[in-house]
Amino acid sequence: MISRMPKWVGDWLESAAGPRLTVLEAAYITPTIKKIRFQGDISKMNFLIGGASVIRVSDTDYRNYTVVCQDIEKGILEIIFHIHGNGVGSRYIDTLKTSDELYISSPRGRAPYDPKVKRYLIYGDETSLGLACSLLPFLKKNEHHFHFYFELDEANKNAPRLLGLENFTAFPKNGLFNNEKWIKDLPVFQVAGWQAANFVLTGNATSVQTFRKVLKNATIGKVIAQGYWLEGKKGL
Repeated sequence: MISRMPKWVGDWLESAAGPRLTVLEAAYITPTIKKIRFQGDISKMNFLIGGASVIRVSDTDYRNYTVVCQDIEKGILEIIFHIHGNGVGSRYIDTLKTSDELYISSPRGRAPYDPKVKRYLIYGDETSLGLACSLLPFLKKNEHHFHFYFELDEANKNAPRLLGLENFTAFPKNGLFNNEKWIKDLPVFQVAGWQAANFVLTGNATSVQTFRKVLKNATIGKVIAQGYWLEGKKGL
């Protein structure tokens, strides 16, 4: 996804894309985790489980966010945002309030969910909470064995529980997932059957890369990996 484009191109694309959505409700789960419910005509959107939608966060900047859930009949969808630092995306999302209008694209990307797979391990950080919430109903409905590993700031350690997530372990964000030896000793690798699980890795690109390297040598399951952000890099 291109994270920047000229203003006139963005204006033209929005005008051709159809109606905008309105902020129906906005609430902070923690000081840096914000859940927003949008309403509008979403009948022509194609919803992909765990897919990312594009939001225009300035005249020239765009960011990707996971749609948590949607109700096409009521025209409602929800997204969970991580407000961090002073980036253009965070500043824009932080200012959104009831009645504000904006364009949100149809979700797209590589589907991280396969109903035929028996076990799932999902790893991420604050930027991955929306993906986790979007997957949870399907993981439960289809009776998968699943577990979430989250690497979180101290202020957000209770966010998974507040969002209704289950079967999760929250780790402090102190570089543990950059340590290959430490990752190899995680409980998941000590339990029979999990070597053939599907592993969904998102969030910090450095941690994702390290975790993926360990998995390639320790498991036979499919690894779906996507870094959402990289320290010092804009618009990943």
